[in-house]
Amino acid sequence: MLQFSVVRKLRNRLHVKVTGHRFTEAEAAFVEDTLLTHPAILDVTFYTRSSQIAIKHTGDDMAVRDAVLALRDLELSAAPALNEYSPRLVNKKYREMMLNKTAIYLGKKAVLPAPIAAAWAWFDGIKFIGKAIKTLWQRKLTVEVLDGVAIGAALLQKDYPTASAVMYLLGIGEILEEWTHRKSVLNLAESMSLNVDKVWVLVDDIEVSKPVNEVVTGDKIVIRQGEVIPLDGVVIDGVVLVNESSMTGEPEAVRRDKDTSVYAGTVVEDGRAIVEVYSTSKSSRYEKIVNLIEESEQMKSGIEQQAYRMADKLVPISFIGAGLTFLLTRNVMKALSWVMVDFSCALKLSIPLAVLSAMQEASKRGITVKGGKFLEQIAQADMVVFDKTGTLTKAEPEFEEIIPFNGQDADEMLKLAACLEEHFPHSMAKAVVRAAKEHALPHKEMHSDVEYVVAHGIASKVGRFRVRIGSAHFIFDDEKTKIPVGEQEKFDNLPNTSSHLYLAIGGTLAAVLCIKDPVREEAKRVISELHELGIKKVVMMTGDSKRNAERVAKEIGIDEVHAEVLPEDKAAYVKQAKSEGYTVMMIGDGINDSPAISEAHVGIAMNEGAPIAQKIANVTISSDNLQALVDLRKLSLALMKRIKANYNGIVGFNGALVGGGVLGVMPPSQTAWLHNLFTLGIGLESMTPLLGKKDDVVTVTDVVDTINVTAETTVA
Repeated sequence: MLQFSVVRKLRNRLHVKVTGHRFTEAEAAFVEDTLLTHPAILDVTFYTRSSQIAIKHTGDDMAVRDAVLALRDLELSAAPALNEYSPRLVNKKYREMMLNKTAIYLGKKAVLPAPIAAAWAWFDGIKFIGKAIKTLWQRKLTVEVLDGVAIGAALLQKDYPTASAVMYLLGIGEILEEWTHRKSVLNLAESMSLNVDKVWVLVDDIEVSKPVNEVVTGDKIVIRQGEVIPLDGVVIDGVVLVNESSMTGEPEAVRRDKDTSVYAGTVVEDGRAIVEVYSTSKSSRYEKIVNLIEESEQMKSGIEQQAYRMADKLVPISFIGAGLTFLLTRNVMKALSWVMVDFSCALKLSIPLAVLSAMQEASKRGITVKGGKFLEQIAQADMVVFDKTGTLTKAEPEFEEIIPFNGQDADEMLKLAACLEEHFPHSMAKAVVRAAKEHALPHKEMHSDVEYVVAHGIASKVGRFRVRIGSAHFIFDDEKTKIPVGEQEKFDNLPNTSSHLYLAIGGTLAAVLCIKDPVREEAKRVISELHELGIKKVVMMTGDSKRNAERVAKEIGIDEVHAEVLPEDKAAYVKQAKSEGYTVMMIGDGINDSPAISEAHVGIAMNEGAPIAQKIANVTISSDNLQALVDLRKLSLALMKRIKANYNGIVGFNGALVGGGVLGVMPPSQTAWLHNLFTLGIGLESMTPLLGKKDDVVTVTDVVDTINVTAETTVA
């Protein structure tokens, strides 16, 4: 039986040691997920190495105690298996690599006799020296050459401790760089993986909503514009344009018609099709996504690449300095001071750590950033473009009332509207469907195929009548719908405090649905804070009426508002702003926001947004609060400041060490050790939180957890 003992108890935090079972990583993840279902528990980390569980909670000690003790009844055999792409296993892999490298390095220093340690150092050093020779052979003078020369010089001087220390730190830097890249890839792959709960399945030519995990090979599913394709299959009827950028990297949509394949995780930009499912394996899709984006250059921020290039530019200076020093002093030891201090060592350690830590800190705040370069672009942004509905207004608009026209029954019209709207993932559509459910108006499919007209509405047929539901522009301008005779005054007196959806049957207005679109409480404060953080212009673009848009803009302090716009208008505005020199962030949640999100330097999709918007976006925010945008901006600015400070500190401190060596104040071995200690210190500093401690944020990175694991193992 499992036994629990308290290791450490702090305010709202508890560390518990578990004995009686040796947990696998899958079982540990299962325990974490189980504890997180408890309302009093906010965050859980299970350290399998030390068999300790770190719990962050609301302060209800007794509830947490009961939740932990209930683990005795947990059926561990039911723990879902983890695949090789599980973040938990990936983090464990790199932690173990760092721990093993550190243990080997310290073990060699502690127990190996000097001759064996020297032979080992030469064996390890050959790799770096060989790389330096290969780089020179290619007529390049990069940090690899400097590393090889520094290590070779230390070995020739028989300064084996210095050579080993340099190689150890370079190795740690490589692990951290690879870990950062892998973490970015997995974050991106996770954001592209499927979050589809239900699909429309054809059963006897009738569309039936069905949980995606109940779909089997051979089922026929219906896919429409704006939807994520949930499963691999082949088109058997219809034509669609599919955005496959998540799989291929190509931005242009491709045509998929009869007998062509479509793939899970891609997005329908236009059309409707029936797809016969031939694969339901989620793991294979996830693996495919990871493999295809593995080499993506967007994983590294531009400032990372720039810092590496600047490190390369310092290499010739180091060699020129060493040559001049030798010519002037004829002292080999002073000349070696230039090459024994490796500027790139600290850069390769601190910069990946800073980026990894920032992405981890963002994820703890409900923000998924799909690559390091986007953090840099967020810091550089000087214009923010917002959609209104579901972004500046609440993600769940509320149905207020339905006003029938032409003698129609209000309940029947609400039932028909819900029947049409349930096929499309838009916040206002969801409000209509919820309203029908709350009014106990169950509906069956009474229409023919439905067509979504982007930024306009929905078109279908019921019996022999055309049915349309959507915006005023769509219903009255495009469809030329008539207002019933004698009801013009009723139409003119529609409430002006809400957004309207117009339902027309057979070319005549049948009902108006009033949807309350309340502004988010935090919106005004967030707009103000974004201005304070250097955003020059905040713009709102919406397909809603000018009256409603201007009301919202005035209420929250928007600089510029554009109403009754189409998706292509939003994208064109963003493109024009970019040509004028602005760095643009676009924030939206709907299908009609997707072109602009794709066009912006940084596209951000909000919680509960349309799948296509979330797939195309560079950043997704799961928090249903605009304050996350302010946190994201602050985090990005702080990251850029830290990287710049790290670079300046590395150049300044190491430059001083070189000066001390040239002046004869310190021997090369001493400067090398001081350089190594400084490298370790700046690496640790890069792991500290950028935004400080908050109750709702775990303020340690995965790398810091490594230190915790090591410490806890020692205690245990």
